Amino acid sequence: MFMHSLAADMGLWAEQVPALLAAGYRVLRTDLRGHGGSRAAEGPYTMDALADDVIAVADALGVERFHFVGLSIGGAIGQSLALRYPNRLYSAFLCDTQSESFPNAATHWGNRIEKLKQAGSVEGLANDTMGRWLTAEYRNKHPLRWNQIRATVAGCTVAGYIGCAQALANFNYTERLGEVKLPVLVGCGSEDPSATPEASHKIAALFVNGRFEEFNGAKHIPNVEQADAFNQVLLNWLEDVRNAA
Repeated sequence: MFMHSLAADMGLWAEQVPALLAAGYRVLRTDLRGHGGSRAAEGPYTMDALADDVIAVADALGVERFHFVGLSIGGAIGQSLALRYPNRLYSAFLCDTQSESFPNAATHWGNRIEKLKQAGSVEGLANDTMGRWLTAEYRNKHPLRWNQIRATVAGCTVAGYIGCAQALANFNYTERLGEVKLPVLVGCGSEDPSATPEASHKIAALFVNGRFEEFNGAKHIPNVEQADAFNQVLLNWLEDVRNAA
């Protein structure tokens, strides 16, 4: 099961689906509240509530256990799942994420929320977001895919963005991650400006059974920018978890 980043949708995992299907896996992608095809519920949201959404989808489909892959806010949701629903997961792959709100989270997200309320659209954040997510080199080589992802960002609902931003501004799992016994892989792009390799490595070390992987040359969404490398890491990880079971 895959969970995308803030302002994206399930299409962010398009590069992963063929490789996983070819390897014999079933793939489930979901949209956050107010993202993609999901309607925005009344906010503010919490990280635990967003994790409960994942379990609700799995329950509705009769999926008892699954490997979870989450990017950015999706990785934070994965931490909630690992802590609160460990019996539902085989493993967790948490990519370009954080284990708690940034120290300036209230100001950072508060200012962004006010701008969104005034604008009534996420369009004004799209270019800055893409600059954090993908390198200029990727944009030059893959302009169609870059524009597709940008359009997804711009099309995110304001209510969904704000609700998830409020969840990002108010969570902290750092001190509890040592309780997680599941196998956990923490990854990030080497050029990610927020979820840095140093910070991600520290998160991986907090897990009893944690590992770290870096994607050289990628920014915030290495699954897109370094798709082949990401897919190989993911497939190797799933095989390792299966062999260790």
